Amino acid sequence: RADGNYDGWGLHVWGDAAHPTDWAKPLQPVRTDPYGAVFEVPLTEGASSLSYIVHKGDEKDLPTDQALDLKADGHEVWLLSGREEYLLPQPAGSAAAVDLTTSKAVWIDRNTVAWNGSEGAASTQLLASRTGSVTAEDGRLTGADQQWLRLTKSALTDAQKAKFPHLKEYTAWSVDPRDRDRVREALRGQVVASQRTATGALLAATGVQTAGVLDDLYADRAAGADLGPVFRHGRPTLSVWAPTAQDVKLEIGDRTVRMRRDDASGVWSVTGPKSWKGKPYRYAVKVWAPSAGEVVTNKVTDPYSLALTTDSERSLVVDLDDRSLAPRGWEHYRKPEAVPLRDAQIQELHIRDFSVADPTADADHRGTYLAFTDEKSDGSKHLRELAEAGTSYVHLLPAFDIATVPEKKSEQTTPDCDLAAYPADSEKQQECVTKAAAKDAFNWGYDPYHYTVPEGSYATDPDGTERTVEFRKMVKALNDDGLRVVMDVVYNHTAASGQAKTSVLDRIVPGYYQRLLADGTVASSTCCANTATENAMMGKLVVDSVVTWAKEYKVDGFRFDLMGHHPKANILAVRKALDELTLAKDGVDGKKVILYGEGWNFGEVADDARFVQATQKNMAGTGIATFSDRARDAVRGGGPFDEDPGVQGFASGLYTDPNSSKANGTEAEQKARLLHYQDLIKVGLTGNLAGYTFTDTDGKEVKGSEVDYNGAPAGYAAAPGDALAYADAHDNESLFDALAFKLPKDTSADDRARMQVLAMATATLSQGPALSQAGTDLLRSKSLDRNSFDSGDWFNALHWNCADGNGFGRGLPPAADNQDKWPYAKPLLGTVRVGCPQIDGASAAYRDLLRIRSGEKDFSLATAARVQSRLSFPLSGKDETPGVITMSLGDLVVVFNATPERREQRVGAAA
Repeated sequence: RADGNYDGWGLHVWGDAAHPTDWAKPLQPVRTDPYGAVFEVPLTEGASSLSYIVHKGDEKDLPTDQALDLKADGHEVWLLSGREEYLLPQPAGSAAAVDLTTSKAVWIDRNTVAWNGSEGAASTQLLASRTGSVTAEDGRLTGADQQWLRLTKSALTDAQKAKFPHLKEYTAWSVDPRDRDRVREALRGQVVASQRTATGALLAATGVQTAGVLDDLYADRAAGADLGPVFRHGRPTLSVWAPTAQDVKLEIGDRTVRMRRDDASGVWSVTGPKSWKGKPYRYAVKVWAPSAGEVVTNKVTDPYSLALTTDSERSLVVDLDDRSLAPRGWEHYRKPEAVPLRDAQIQELHIRDFSVADPTADADHRGTYLAFTDEKSDGSKHLRELAEAGTSYVHLLPAFDIATVPEKKSEQTTPDCDLAAYPADSEKQQECVTKAAAKDAFNWGYDPYHYTVPEGSYATDPDGTERTVEFRKMVKALNDDGLRVVMDVVYNHTAASGQAKTSVLDRIVPGYYQRLLADGTVASSTCCANTATENAMMGKLVVDSVVTWAKEYKVDGFRFDLMGHHPKANILAVRKALDELTLAKDGVDGKKVILYGEGWNFGEVADDARFVQATQKNMAGTGIATFSDRARDAVRGGGPFDEDPGVQGFASGLYTDPNSSKANGTEAEQKARLLHYQDLIKVGLTGNLAGYTFTDTDGKEVKGSEVDYNGAPAGYAAAPGDALAYADAHDNESLFDALAFKLPKDTSADDRARMQVLAMATATLSQGPALSQAGTDLLRSKSLDRNSFDSGDWFNALHWNCADGNGFGRGLPPAADNQDKWPYAKPLLGTVRVGCPQIDGASAAYRDLLRIRSGEKDFSLATAARVQSRLSFPLSGKDETPGVITMSLGDLVVVFNATPERREQRVGAAA
């Protein structure tokens, strides 16, 4: 109902209703939800129709009696008040039922199509058109060259339901054995699923999703294919997987060369002369493109590119083993000793942030890979100090080729304002930065264009292979400074899909590499065009790309963005492929490459809807870590999406140093929440172990898995190293900014620094790996920006010298993601200040934490049993001091005091 008022409205039912109603006592709704009132009507056995009237007393919603045809319309219909036609389901033959812009049928293997079409259909078939000529006009399908593949109603097998769990309720249709020899050819053009009445009238028609059948037909043979440019005896072979393409040509230099199709694998390839080396190329792929509704010829770069021209206009024929691409000493230098994942202390760093504002870096190197080779720069000196104290890895935000930054410096814009001249709480800085953002040199980089080529904007010359050489120089320089290198990889989505210019995969095999929803649209729960890593060849691309980075660029670890959108099997396949790399054969010991990622559970894949995901709980025990948000939220307070950013936590004054925010609740509520937060932090200190037992603040003995985190188990890890601890990262507010929102406004500069160190300590001194955003030890601020992905150098640049400040008070953060917080931010930006004593002091304290963490063996317990026996919380229980956590670890005692006062904790002598 448009007015949303359902009081007094009921349903009068008769006919095949199991319990016909009296007019005065209509059936009442079983519930009312945001869509309206819901009626459930028991039916007689074998019911075929239901007569009904929606009414309120003697007021009828419709003037005439209504009848539901259960066979034609099914057992669920949606009604709009005053409208006789059903909102859902759409009637057969209607515009919604005949819609070739959708793809609601799913071809899952060579013999089976899953589709919930019309129950009243007399025949169901696939129509294939090589020219893409099938169209819907006036309730009819027309097309000059359509061929039919007959379908017979069947049922999904248990194996099919297990492989495609999101389709388990779908109706199955089997391809007629007489037509199965035409399946491969049908897939190389337009495919439409249709249903008709006994008289031939069209009931329903839709496009067809084909990833499943393509895997069934081609994946086994294509799995072993060497795709992209491969050199043998100096001659390059170029190969691309394009099983649905009608033709593929290679455009190389000023020539066009035909490619040969292998019918078993769907791979097109061509071998050229040695003179092709270094030449630019792209593919011309003739293929049916559902998003365009026609057969197109796409001029597209190689998804397996190893090098590119500027702005990714062309791929380059490159052999990464070419000695000219190896910097001096690349072949045989000594890497820092590998640190097991459970002991990893990680600095998360953006390549441009690192040096763009560092006046001690070579001016030509600022913002580039080569800045890491400037040994005397403040940034390099700081990284070496961290390495000497115990930092073992630098995690680089995306450094593969991205779609959102112009690679020519001459085409990059800069803010056309004197940003430093504006007040600390002004709107002007963000106005100027936002105007330049679309074409400036900054972006976090979560916009994949080509997965296995270094980004050109970080190179001194983006055209050609200089980026390859300079990336390798960066890796070697970091290794020489005592730091191993982790790459942030983003295989869960692409920058674009369909026919967009920056769409690569989807213009070669349309509809295959992107994950499709029930209607055939591309899922975008990741923020962009989701990839279908459950499909064999997308999964292969992930594995092949990671192996290339590890082998050819000596990358020591990988952080998977939104790893929960990957199948667990895909991430384990990456692990297996890396484990097979050896120093003797490949120049790298793959077993020492670490893996971790974001195991969040959301979107169309949530709760293992399509496959067993690589989520927090599912990855436990695999040796692949997931970020743990449990202790993070408890330490900071609240969550990243709170309406009021003043919600406090353990390290931001909850109960013990309250601010003025009403969102924190009463004093009693604050105390209760703080004590629960302390239990969450204790679980975090164990490495988030599910089976670890301790006494909680209610005095009960509980396991880590029995401590509640927003309705989920706090503890999910099987062993130390399954969970990665952190207090801040590149996304959401920096730790300093979060504390600025949450600590009382009159908190002194010294106390702000102390609480920052305390928050960092909860991660650094936990079992398992810990990550810190670069600059957090320097009280790094982004001027309260919660999402600085496109906020330019002004808000993102690191300041290594305390005399340059910490980045706070550089204006109100960009409005797009922060304007709702401006009323909270404006009073802070002009008043909160820290200086060199606090910045240098916090950094020194963090280095002390690293020395303790790396120097005491009990912070590196290898098993859950060892953690249970060596780590305890002796004062945990009903009498625990709010704001204080006391941890006993072997012969060590660690006290985390988050209160504003000195606290005395009495602990018995160690056994």
